[in-house]
Amino acid sequence: MPVELGTYLAFVGASILLLLLPGPTVLTVISQSLAHGRRTALPSVLGVGLGDLCAASLSLLGVGTLLAASATAFEVMKFAGAAYLVWMGVKMWRNPPGEALLVPVAPARRRVMFRDAALVTLFNPKAILFFVAFVPQFIRHDAPFAPQAAVLVVTFSGLGMLNSWAYAALANRARGLIRRPAVLRRATRGAAAMLIAAGVASAFTRRAA
Repeated sequence: MPVELGTYLAFVGASILLLLLPGPTVLTVISQSLAHGRRTALPSVLGVGLGDLCAASLSLLGVGTLLAASATAFEVMKFAGAAYLVWMGVKMWRNPPGEALLVPVAPARRRVMFRDAALVTLFNPKAILFFVAFVPQFIRHDAPFAPQAAVLVVTFSGLGMLNSWAYAALANRARGLIRRPAVLRRATRGAAAMLIAAGVASAFTRRAA
């Protein structure tokens, strides 16, 4: 194995603790689950996995260093992600699920959910900078870099998917306890408001000096 077992277990433990902290990705998964139920879990989780995989890979390929060094690049990516979060929140607010609780989710809609989860995860410059600071701490400098990085990136992406699945399951269970469409609409709009708030908050985050 490219990574020593002790180092790998430490990485897994640290990753789990970090992933448990809810952020824009978790809010997206919860919102989609509240709006459409367990039918959205798989596309959302796969989208999170792809977003994490791309973000981690880009960070280790030098994009993270660029974001850390360039205020302009950081701002562009930050505002793109913030705008996308706000757009998703507004869209969810305007289209609550109450009138279509039993309608199957169309394949096209699943693709949209996959895309939303992937892009929210990817367009978070803080996440890419996090990978730059976090992953190298578990890489031995006297061993080949690429195999170690690949193992850690794939592991983190897999853990991110499991974490998203757990949040989706919890949101779906809460949704199942809400039998009245009017109450579900309010809950979904509450989640939409949280997405909008997360987008606004993201727009005001600052790059570390």
